[in-house]
Order: sequence, then C-alpha cells, then structure tokens
Amino acid sequence: MSVTTIKEVSSRFGLSQDALRYYGRMGMIPPVTRTAGGIRIYQDEDLRWVELALCLRSAGLPIEAIAEYVRLTRLGGGTIPERLALLEKQRGTLQEQQRRTSAALERLDHKITVYQNALKTGELNWNKEEI
Repeated sequence: MSVTTIKEVSSRFGLSQDALRYYGRMGMIPPVTRTAGGIRIYQDEDLRWVELALCLRSAGLPIEAIAEYVRLTRLGGGTIPERLALLEKQRGTLQEQQRRTSAALERLDHKITVYQNALKTGELNWNKEEI
C-alpha cells in the first residue's frame, strides 16, 4: 500500500491541492486519512476515488451526483440499484452528446471538404441550400 501526500496527488492528477480539498469537502471522495497533525495521507483506495471522481466529472456528472454516488457506495451493496441507475442515466446523456457531436463533426468535415476543393479548383461548388 502506498501512502501519498496531497502535493504528490495534486501532481499525479494535474489538480490543484485546493481542488483536492474541495473534492473532499463536497463529498466527491470519501474522507482521506489524516495524520495526528491533520495532514492528509492518500492511500491506494483514496487515489482510486480521486481517479473515479475525475472520470465522473469528465463524463459530465454534477458534483452533487458524484457526492451521492460516494454516499451510496459507502452505504454498501444494498445501494447497487441506485448507483447503477445514476451511472446509466449519465451514460445516456453522454451518448446523446456524442450523437450531437458526431453530427456536428460530419457537417464541419463536409464544409471543410467544400472549401478545400474550392481552394484547389478556384471554384466554390456547393449547394446554396446547405449554407
């Protein structure tokens, strides 16, 4: 088991120490073990929680939803249906965002091709209805 300081965790995950403290205050990660002097000591499990919190944030979960996930997890196996529902809901949201992003990317790719061809040929050949 490794023991890591907040400075090391900050560097490892590219988060400020203030952000790590905020994650703890907001319940986005469970309480981290502290020394007698109050210094945070991140252990392997804490690092996995930080990594999960970052993943869930990048997946678009609000802070409150992440804190709820942490709370439910700490309550034990009886909360698996609620945790599953929370994750499935966000997965659906991400899939819809991905669909919209893919459609936008296709449209941009088409427009880029039109303009690249115009530069090569000296003519802008496009359907005026598509703008």
